[in-house]
Amino acid sequence: MPVMMKAAVFVEPGRIEIVDKPIPDVGPNDALIRITTTTICGTDIHILKGEYPVAPGLTVGHEPVGIIEKLGSAVTGYQEGQRVIAGAICPNFNSYAAQDGVASQDGSYLAAMGLCGCHGYQATAGWRFGNKIDGTQAEYVLVPDAQANLAPVPDGLTDEQVLMCPDIMSTGFKGAENANIRIGDVVAIFAQGPIGLCATAGARLLGASTIIAVDGNAHRLDVARSLGADVTLNFRDCDVVEDILRLTGGRGVDSSIEALGLQSTFESALRVLKPGGTLSSLGVYSEDLKIPLSAFAAGLGDHKINTALCPGGKERMRRLMNVIQSGRVDLGVMVTHQYKLDNIVEAYDLFSHQRDNVLKVAVKPA
Repeated sequence: MPVMMKAAVFVEPGRIEIVDKPIPDVGPNDALIRITTTTICGTDIHILKGEYPVAPGLTVGHEPVGIIEKLGSAVTGYQEGQRVIAGAICPNFNSYAAQDGVASQDGSYLAAMGLCGCHGYQATAGWRFGNKIDGTQAEYVLVPDAQANLAPVPDGLTDEQVLMCPDIMSTGFKGAENANIRIGDVVAIFAQGPIGLCATAGARLLGASTIIAVDGNAHRLDVARSLGADVTLNFRDCDVVEDILRLTGGRGVDSSIEALGLQSTFESALRVLKPGGTLSSLGVYSEDLKIPLSAFAAGLGDHKINTALCPGGKERMRRLMNVIQSGRVDLGVMVTHQYKLDNIVEAYDLFSHQRDNVLKVAVKPA
C-alpha cells in the first residue's frame, strides 16, 4: 500500500490546490476508506471564498463513496473491500449531544485538543470531514467512529446513485422533515440547487399536495418538476410573493423551505408563510439576517423557524439508500459533470460559477 496520497487542500481564500499528503494511520475506532467518488458542495465554495473559516492545509470535502481499505481493531461488522458511504456529518454517538438528540452538534472539536469528544456542545461540530478533520476530496479518507458512521452500499447501486446520500439528500430531506409537512399541505421551496431539489423530492415523499418551486434558472425548475414540483416560479419573470399568495387564495403556504442562504430568499419564505406555519431554513448564511416586522406579525403569528445541520450516522444513510433502491427517487440525474481528482480546481471553477447547467460534479481519484 502506498504511504502518500493526493488531496485537495484549502490554502487561502480563493485558492484550493492538489498536494501530496501522508495516508492517515488507522486508530482502533477508525476506518480508512479508498475514495471511489466524491463531490463538491456549496459549503466547499463558502470555504473557498473564505466565508467559512477552516485551517490552511485542511483537506476539503465531506461526501464520500468508497471501499474499506483498512479497519481499526475495535470496528466489527464490516469487511475490508466492502463498498460503503459515510455521512458528511460523522458524530460520536456516545456524546452527550447525541444522547440529547442533536448528534450533529456534538463535541468532536475537543478531540483536536487531546480531550474527549464525548463532552461539550458546539454548533456544526458533528461535521468533521473538511471542517475539523481532513475531508474526502482525496484518494483516501479516515472515518472516525466508523462503527456508527459507515453504511454498506446495497448491491446494484452505483456510486452516482448514492453520491447524494452523505449530504445533499440528507440535508434536503431534513429540510422537508423540519418543515412539519403533513399530507395535503402546500409547500414553497426557495432555490432549486441540489439541496433545494432534494427538499422538493422530500416534500413529495412526505405527502405535500402542492409543491411550489422557486428559482431563477429554467433548467433547475425543469429538474424540480421531475422530482415532484407542481408549480414552478422563475423569480426573474414574476413577483414570487404575490404569485404564491394568489395561488393560495391569500392564505399563505403551510410550510416554506429556504435552501440558499440569502436575506432575500429567507424574507420571501417568511412573507408567504401562513400564520402558524413553519419556515425550514437550510441555507448557509454569510451575513446577519433581518426579520421584517410585517412578515413576522410583530412576533405574534405563531410562526416556527427551524434550522438544521443534516443528520449523519449509518442508520440515516441506510434509510436514504433504501429510498434510492426502492426507486421512489432517482437523484443520479443530479450528477451532471465528472472530473478526475487531478482536475478538481477546474471543477471548482465550473461549480462556483454555475456554468453549463451544473448541479453536482462527480470527482473520481482514479
